[in-house]
Amino acid sequence: MSLITPDFGLVFWMVVIFGLVFFLLAKFGFPVITSAVKRRSDHIEASLKAAQEARESLEGFAEEQKKMLEETRQERNRILQEAAAAREQIIAQAKEDAAAQARAEMARAREEISAERENAVREIRNQVALISMEVAEKVVRRQLEDTPAQRELIDRMIDEVN
Repeated sequence: MSLITPDFGLVFWMVVIFGLVFFLLAKFGFPVITSAVKRRSDHIEASLKAAQEARESLEGFAEEQKKMLEETRQERNRILQEAAAAREQIIAQAKEDAAAQARAEMARAREEISAERENAVREIRNQVALISMEVAEKVVRRQLEDTPAQRELIDRMIDEVN
């Protein structure tokens, strides 16, 4: 027996054992291996599909986030505009109220000044009347020193009053 050329019996038994091993592998081993490879392949495909869906979902979330951010900016701008308009309205209302209050205060002050002026004029007239009466009394006393002239003046005044 030579190492390089095998004997016919050895080749026969090697073919039989190889066939038997191949049959056992084909019957029991290959289906398990192919199912494991198939499961692994399915798992990889499912993972790739899930990754693709996750990427699409993230892109959708990114778009949604951009939209929400833009809506938030628009809402912020709208609120700021409303606040500015409200501020302007409050300032305008405060100016109007202040002007109305100033007008009312001026009218009240004018009325008080007018009343004070009337009181002062009335007081001055009273004082002038009193002074005039005192002067007239002094003049009349001097001129009417005698009793008959005084009586005649008194009678004339009573006649004028009646």
